[in-house]
Amino acid sequence: MTAASRSPADPRAALAHLRRADPVMAGVIRAVGPYRLRPRRGGSHFHHIVRAIVYQQLSGKAAGTIHARFAALFPRRHVEPERLLLLSEPELRAVGLSRQKIGYLRDLADKVHSGAVPLDRVRHMSDDAVIEHLVQVKGVGRWTAQMFLMFRLGRPDVLPDLDLGIQNAVQRAYGLRRRATPDDVRRIGAPWTPYRSVASWYLWRSLE
Repeated sequence: MTAASRSPADPRAALAHLRRADPVMAGVIRAVGPYRLRPRRGGSHFHHIVRAIVYQQLSGKAAGTIHARFAALFPRRHVEPERLLLLSEPELRAVGLSRQKIGYLRDLADKVHSGAVPLDRVRHMSDDAVIEHLVQVKGVGRWTAQMFLMFRLGRPDVLPDLDLGIQNAVQRAYGLRRRATPDDVRRIGAPWTPYRSVASWYLWRSLE
């Protein structure tokens, strides 16, 4: 991976490439309008993944409430693995976390604390290496790792082929008779490289 591919996409270059490479995507871009994705810089990488786990399979409002209560357990709401490992299950259950998610969060904290998942070095890793490290954590699959790459690290060439929104958007935009499969998404999305994150953002917005 080059230094450029580890940096957020240059919108002007990305849009020029996508319009030139794929007439259908050019139409999606025209319909959606300006590109507005910005990486989430606040907080730590660890807290970002914690938040993703807390939000799994919950409505935004319910997850937000639980996450706020959880963050309040930490001094200055600074969520750290060492402190999380010291919290008891009753304390974590009291904020609304399920036993399963408590297990996921503790596994994440343990792996980060031990160095098995070196979050302090992910900015210098390739996309594949970041995914390989993150999926070691219970409750963190490929999709969650890809969202971390896109929305936290701002990587420009991530294609979440397992995402149902992307599959539905590809079906609609490209006139498929059924929802796109991951293979369809990868095949149709091949010309978008090296700006597949930008194309994915436009596909999500096209469903709104």
